[in-house]
Amino acid sequence: MPQIAEISALLIADRERTADLISSLSGNIASMVEASRLTAADDEHDPEGSTIAFERSQASTLLAAARDHLTDVDAALARIAAGSYGHCERCGQEIARDRLLARPTARTCIGCAAAG
Repeated sequence: MPQIAEISALLIADRERTADLISSLSGNIASMVEASRLTAADDEHDPEGSTIAFERSQASTLLAAARDHLTDVDAALARIAAGSYGHCERCGQEIARDRLLARPTARTCIGCAAAG
């Protein structure tokens, strides 16, 4: 198992990047919504309407994924604090070091993850 301090540092850095991304995406979405309020855009007939709708949808999807990832990071940090980090939530076996380094938020070992 990798050193907990090493994993904790990776998770904290990941948390900061993800929080920054959430802030940026939230600002972008707010700007798009505000810009659409200031114009009388008709998404159906405006040639740029579908592009604007696509961009807003894409940003919303990215925001949801970033929020989900932040939840996973926070859960991993909570497992570290509780002393249960690095053990599979399904079978209880230790999660491989390389898996935790590649995916610090992993909750399951490779075998259980492959089993679905």
